[in-house]
Amino acid sequence: MKFLHLADLHIGKRICEHSMLDDQAHILGQVLEICSAEKPDAVLIAGDVYDKPVPSAEAVAVLDDFLVKLSAMGTKIFVVSGNHDSAERIAFGARLMQGTGVYMSPVYCGIFEPVTLQDVSGEVDVWMLPFVRPATVRACLANDDERSQVTDYTSALRAAIAQIKFTEGRRNVLVAHQFVTGAETSDSEENVGGLENVDASVFEKFDYVALGHIHKPQNVAKDNDGTVRARYSGTPLKYSLSEAGHAKSVTVVELGSAGNVGDATAIAGDLFAGSGVRAALQVREVPLVPLHDVREIRGTFAELVSEKFRNSQVAAGMGLEDYVYVKLTDESDVPDAAQKLRGVYPNFMMLEYDNERTRNQKITIGIESVEKKSPMELFREFFSEMTRREMNEEESEFVQSVINGIWEGEG
Repeated sequence: MKFLHLADLHIGKRICEHSMLDDQAHILGQVLEICSAEKPDAVLIAGDVYDKPVPSAEAVAVLDDFLVKLSAMGTKIFVVSGNHDSAERIAFGARLMQGTGVYMSPVYCGIFEPVTLQDVSGEVDVWMLPFVRPATVRACLANDDERSQVTDYTSALRAAIAQIKFTEGRRNVLVAHQFVTGAETSDSEENVGGLENVDASVFEKFDYVALGHIHKPQNVAKDNDGTVRARYSGTPLKYSLSEAGHAKSVTVVELGSAGNVGDATAIAGDLFAGSGVRAALQVREVPLVPLHDVREIRGTFAELVSEKFRNSQVAAGMGLEDYVYVKLTDESDVPDAAQKLRGVYPNFMMLEYDNERTRNQKITIGIESVEKKSPMELFREFFSEMTRREMNEEESEFVQSVINGIWEGEG
């Protein structure tokens, strides 16, 4: 059985106030072409379909057009909600759409119903798990004892998956949107890391886990023979400068018959699974070519606007209409530099200076801020920078108690 795995469409996203809708419609058109060529049995979309819980009408229209055209090809479609989505909005109309082979994840309630597909090797159960937090899982557990065991994201996912009633002899595929410990992140991800880590071992009973949430395509769990068992397909487009070096793609998964595959190990996180029977599986990437690439150019203002530099860019296959982040090395600010650069590079995104003055400023600001701030303020900044979110009340109280204990101990 063949699956096409993609995730993190973030339809409606804006970068540096620039709408990405045209680029997204273009890349989804490429996905349709790949589906036409590959003829998968199902397409798995692992969350963050939209960039906001309340998407614009234009963003909804882009997804609607994509799903209609994809459904017309006769392939099944599975969509789960991510942390950027509204689970309720993604779930709306799900029962109606099932008749056309489009399956939208319901709002999490602790009850799982698979969609069973059939091929020459037997039956495959496809399970959908929308993005969940520990509080979401606790609210759906039966008693206080079960709820008390959910203390973090790993225990929450373990408790959620424990509710699944597997059928012996069937192969199992999961579509989910979580952060597996050890996965390599990018600047465009929000609220990733810190306390949200999930140990890969929670997915041990599945033949393949189609993951979303992390924007770089990567494998996060393999069998000892190298068979990939859990993978992020990554975003179909580059959504930050940190992704400039990524090779964006969709993942094609071919699931064979079940067999004894022995022990499995995680390449990110702890042990993925023990010995057991899982399906043979092959994973490959099909590249995507964006309407506009993302890149950085660096040099003096005079160099970057010169005809010689522009010609060298074109000769190297880099379009002048790419999304360009500019780093100027001039020692003095150039008047109206951004406006002038936009005249040369229509999709100019951001301007920064990298010179002796800015480097000295960063050092000075860093030293002064450390000297003037309290330990709690410094930790808040460190926490925010590492996890890309603010501490909640419970975390703040815990950290403050630890700091108070240290200071009292020194006294």
